[in-house]
Amino acid sequence: MSVYVIGDLQGCLEPLDRLLSTLPLRKRDELWFVGDVVNRGPHSLELLRMVRSLGDRATVVLGNHDLHLLCVAEGATHLRPGDTLDDILEAPDREELLRWVRCRPLLHRDQGVTLVHAGLLPQWTVDQAASLAREVEGVLQSDQYGDFLKVMYGNTPTGWHDALTGVERWRTIINGMTRLRICSCEGVMEFGYKGPLKGIPDGFMPWFAVPRRRSAGQRLLCGHWSALGLHCSVDVQGLDTGCLWGGPLTALRLEDGVIFQVAGMPVRPLH
Repeated sequence: MSVYVIGDLQGCLEPLDRLLSTLPLRKRDELWFVGDVVNRGPHSLELLRMVRSLGDRATVVLGNHDLHLLCVAEGATHLRPGDTLDDILEAPDREELLRWVRCRPLLHRDQGVTLVHAGLLPQWTVDQAASLAREVEGVLQSDQYGDFLKVMYGNTPTGWHDALTGVERWRTIINGMTRLRICSCEGVMEFGYKGPLKGIPDGFMPWFAVPRRRSAGQRLLCGHWSALGLHCSVDVQGLDTGCLWGGPLTALRLEDGVIFQVAGMPVRPLH
C-alpha cells in the first residue's frame, strides 16, 4: 500500500483530477490531504463531495479555511471577499457535509508520520500535540461546538502555556495547528506575515526552525504556507505549493519521498 500526501486544494477540483490521473494509484492506496480542502477556488462544493466520497481511502486534517466554513455556517462570522463557500451553504446535502468536516481530525498520526495543516508550536512534543488535538476535536464534535465557534477567532493568547484552560486553550491549539507560520524562539506566534522565508520580521523565524523545537526529529507533513513553496527538510515537509495562486498542486509518496506535481490554477493576484 502507498500513501500519497496532497497539498492545499482550496476548492481547486480540476488540478486534483489531473493529479490523481497521473498517480500510479492502486486499489488499496490511501490519499492524505493537509487541510484547506475548500474556499477561494471555484469548486469548493464539488471538491468537498469528491473527497468525502473517497471514504476510508482519504484522511483529511482540518485547515483554517475548513474551520472558517464551519464558523460561517454556524453564524459565528460572515463570508469574506473572495470566499467561495456559498454553494456548500446552499447545498441540499449541506448538513451532511458540514458534519463530515467537523468530524475531521486536527492532527493525524500513522506510519511514524504526523500530518497537520500548519505546524506545531515549539513547546509541543508530537505526543502532546496529538493529545491537545483530541481535546479540540472533542469540543468540535460535541453539542457545544456552536458556542465555541463563536469565540474561536482571535490572535490571543499568542503562545502556549500549560496552564491555559477553556476557550483560550482551545483557540491557541487551533491557531498553532491551523494558522502558524512563524514564531519567536519562545513560541510567540505572529499571524500577519504570509510571505517567503526572505522577509520574515526580525525576532521571528519559521516554526520548524526554532532551536530545540520539541517535535524535532519526528517526521511532520503540513501545508498552509503557500509562499514557502515545496519545503523538504530532514523532518518537515511542506506541501502547499500555491495551486490556487498559479503554482503547482503537489503530492508526496510517503514511503519513498517521490514528488508528483501538476499545473495549478491560472495565475491570480498575490494574496
